Amino acid sequence: MSTPSSNTVADSAPLAISIDDVRAAADRLRGLLPVTPAEASPRLSELAGCTIVLKLENQHYTGSFKERGALNKLLSLGEAERRAGVIAMSAGNHAQAVACHASRLGIRSTIVMPSFTPFTKVERTEALGARVELHGDTLSDAAAYAQDLAAKEGLTFVHPYDDPLIAAGQGTAALEFLEAAPDLDVLVVPIGGGGLIGGMAVAAKALKPGIQVIGVQCAMYPAMRQALAGQDIACGGATIAEGIAVKAPGAVTLPLVRRCVDDVVMVGEPRLEEAVYRLATLQKLVAEGAGAAALAAVLDDPARFSGKKVGVVVSGGNIDARILAQVLMRGLVDEGRMVRLRIGITDAPGALARVARLLGEAGANIVEVHHQRLFHNVPVRMAEIDVVLETRDRNHVQQLIARMQDSGFPTELMTEIS
Repeated sequence: MSTPSSNTVADSAPLAISIDDVRAAADRLRGLLPVTPAEASPRLSELAGCTIVLKLENQHYTGSFKERGALNKLLSLGEAERRAGVIAMSAGNHAQAVACHASRLGIRSTIVMPSFTPFTKVERTEALGARVELHGDTLSDAAAYAQDLAAKEGLTFVHPYDDPLIAAGQGTAALEFLEAAPDLDVLVVPIGGGGLIGGMAVAAKALKPGIQVIGVQCAMYPAMRQALAGQDIACGGATIAEGIAVKAPGAVTLPLVRRCVDDVVMVGEPRLEEAVYRLATLQKLVAEGAGAAALAAVLDDPARFSGKKVGVVVSGGNIDARILAQVLMRGLVDEGRMVRLRIGITDAPGALARVARLLGEAGANIVEVHHQRLFHNVPVRMAEIDVVLETRDRNHVQQLIARMQDSGFPTELMTEIS
């Protein structure tokens, strides 16, 4: 879906930010935030069929790009606003960014989180110096409460994306990226509410008008894409990319995207998982689902990017360790490097030892064995074992199955590890 033509009244109206605002933000942030690396990735490039350069926004202290916008907003506050304090609503990266930099600047911060927020996120945000208020069963409930609290206590509300200062701060990532890699043909950026891509697109198009800017949404939350197309917004569901699971684009960010972004694409959960897995195994880099969305889009449509130099923004790395472990295991299964075989054996002494010997001789490493005599509808003098194995690849798995069957052990590949 391409950006609409610029001959409408809306497209001729001034945007909320310009390249000058992004440059002003960069001046404010200079020396206070590190320049994040722009790193070439030969192995990912080989996989995708294009030249990939990664912008590692997951290397910020709190693990995401959100620090840019939060700090730019906080630095813009007057003395009275600083004394009064700030408030934000977030269950994730924005909460940590506001808490961290408010504490650094000596500003009192309150973060409203939905009641379902995991305790580890609450604890982490409090450790960064914020007062945390848990309220509501949804993000909308928490946002409404935060707005009410801001009015009652005279606090400045720091929006996660729908604020010109926030978008300008996020746009500083594009200044750094194009300085490090000025020959990029395409810039691929995740989209939630639109603050990151809005700011980056404004800066990128001003610096290099011919660059193509592509935004990426998870398929379950295509709010920006739907809004650009004039469709009713319909989204929801469980996604690994919760950082971009936003149900409505911002009033500030939507025009930025409409004017400066060339296309908005969607990626599904399998591709998002693959991108997290590829970054971890090929680049040795931890990314959250939202942070891997830009790479997911490149892997999803290699023909589009073939032969081009593509800037991929890794927007964050705050993935739950349990989710990361599951993604890594599922990736191993998908590659045929971790499998479960169901093997039929005679219920007699030495049978299990023979199976183990055959598997070992064939180069498989046994991880787990489950011995079943009473279930799986097997004859009384037979048993079945489920064996979880580390293997080399899918061809190796087929060789193992053939070897076991040739040795008199009926064997089948199960679709799940457990």
